[in-house]
Amino acid sequence: MSSFMSVFAGLVVHLADLLQPLLHASATAAAIILFTAFVRLLVHPLSRAAARGQRERAKLQPRIAELRKKHKNSPEAMQKAIMELHREEKVSPLTGCLPMLFQMPAFFLLYHLFSNRSIGGEPNALLGHTLGAAPLGGRFHDALAHGGLFGEQGIVYVALFALVAVVATFNYRRTKRQMAQAPRPQGDQPVPGMAAMGRFMPLMSFFTLFTVAFVPLAAALYVVTSTTWSSIERAVLYRDMPYGAGAAAAPAL
Repeated sequence: MSSFMSVFAGLVVHLADLLQPLLHASATAAAIILFTAFVRLLVHPLSRAAARGQRERAKLQPRIAELRKKHKNSPEAMQKAIMELHREEKVSPLTGCLPMLFQMPAFFLLYHLFSNRSIGGEPNALLGHTLGAAPLGGRFHDALAHGGLFGEQGIVYVALFALVAVVATFNYRRTKRQMAQAPRPQGDQPVPGMAAMGRFMPLMSFFTLFTVAFVPLAAALYVVTSTTWSSIERAVLYRDMPYGAGAAAAPAL
């Protein structure tokens, strides 16, 4: 693991060196943003496949509603029948999770790279690199201790929080709009948990604010960049899909 982290650190440093003539002290932060964009490009085919899977699942909803009505007194039979329907139609209920799962290793790489004081037995020089005045290895509570919320370090986090809030608000409005346009379920038997999920899902993007506040700044840059990318990507891929098909998929990291 130590040797792998050394190689990864070398790649980040090399990319930062290429950007340094243009971006100077912020070159490493820009390298992290470019690294995130590269990861998202690699994952994009999975995101497109997830969108196709969501569309296929949306087409099955009338048949699933019939199965729920038919087996309303037998939850086990209902689940078995629904799984059999997915199997017959060759539709996987897990495709929506794949983009997030494939991004998690990249996030944890950055998290550990900027959390460890040494890499491969050598001092981790990346911890001293900055975005503005804020060290990439620092956290929000460090910025508060060095000048407060609107100090030189704190203002960097204020900008990140503002960007996350804008993206989260966009996602919230899009999800609420999809919920309003979604067809109302027929029958007397509501889907268990759907009401609670309908209230909770539009707010999930705002939880990114807590992630940004508690991880190293480098990892926070990854999260903010990836979340912004996801917001735009999902708005395009799921633009013609109702809530429950597009909006209910797990948000990407």
